[in-house]
Amino acid sequence: MESSVLAFATDLLDEGPDAFFGNLTDRAGVGGVTLASVYHEARDVFPHNPRRVVQYLEPGAAYFRPDPARWAGRRLAPVASTAIGERDPFAEAAEQAHRRGLKLHAWTVFCHNDRLGFQHPDCSPANAFGDRARTELCPANPEVREYATTLVGELARYGVDAIRAESLHFHGLRHGYHHERYFEDLGPAAEALLGICFCDHCRAAATAADVPAEKVRRAVGDEIRARLTDERRAAEPAALDALADGTVAAYLDAATLTVTSLAAEVAEAAAQHGMRLTFMDGAGPGKGWLSGIDLPALAAATHQIETLGYARTPEEVREKVAAFALHGVRPEEMAVILRPMASDCDGPANLAAKIDMLRAFGVPEVEFYHYGLMRLSSLDRIGEALR
Repeated sequence: MESSVLAFATDLLDEGPDAFFGNLTDRAGVGGVTLASVYHEARDVFPHNPRRVVQYLEPGAAYFRPDPARWAGRRLAPVASTAIGERDPFAEAAEQAHRRGLKLHAWTVFCHNDRLGFQHPDCSPANAFGDRARTELCPANPEVREYATTLVGELARYGVDAIRAESLHFHGLRHGYHHERYFEDLGPAAEALLGICFCDHCRAAATAADVPAEKVRRAVGDEIRARLTDERRAAEPAALDALADGTVAAYLDAATLTVTSLAAEVAEAAAQHGMRLTFMDGAGPGKGWLSGIDLPALAAATHQIETLGYARTPEEVREKVAAFALHGVRPEEMAVILRPMASDCDGPANLAAKIDMLRAFGVPEVEFYHYGLMRLSSLDRIGEALR
């Protein structure tokens, strides 16, 4: 079974390569590192970082040095984080990983980009009222799709083994934006409907699939307004698949074709450079309909599906993997991320039991979240569990 730890470039820069890679090999005993290449805004606590404890990550920043010639004339282009200065953490990581016999994966956040969305709101999803979700990029937008495939080509020059594709899909309304506020209870139906994109490109894709896009937009807008106006109506359940004579469901089906085709394009770009594409589905089966996630189609279009095995017991992790199998994704086509911290594991035996279960189930790859956000004792826990 292959193993890796997810990490930030700042972990490498702050600790230095000897300490960083020494912890990965000597303490955790893993065979690879999954380094964030493009990441969103965050504020995190780093328990063992020698330089800082609380750190802010910039919105939509790249943690490698983009090649200006590759992005000439394009509006959507990665911007190097100020945290890396004049250095190139991916070049350093690639050299160190190669020397130590480790695999390097590029953990890449594609469509949740809170820098590019604010700079170019016309590339962001638009709800039924035309309001733009500026923390996101729309998967149907041609510029976004070109950005995604070009980004893969950039990362290939570092000798990356696999692209871990996070956020290669639509997002709902509630996606953790800081100071995000809902003082009235919207209700699950209105919240779901507010997350559907009706930008020009999404409506064109729906129309091409013989879906009356404008009828759907009006119906969704009317339903949202009714639920925003009446708190009793807001609490009522809604059969979204039956809304507007089923055309809303058809519209969402068209959105899944958009996501699948984008994933296929990115996977093909990765394969041309000898890399794998892992599609990350953190929510799990049955929860990705509004995000455009069609698991069987994505399993066929990409090289691997990855999910979060965040749970207290091996049985709960097994249920998560088994659920994917019921939705057309075989365990052999998966990678699973585990958390070795106390929130999920009461000791190395617990983590070892989860790893053994995944191995017996046929899962070929396990990753651990997250190097900088865990105590060093949690890295030791990984090493004990793997042994």
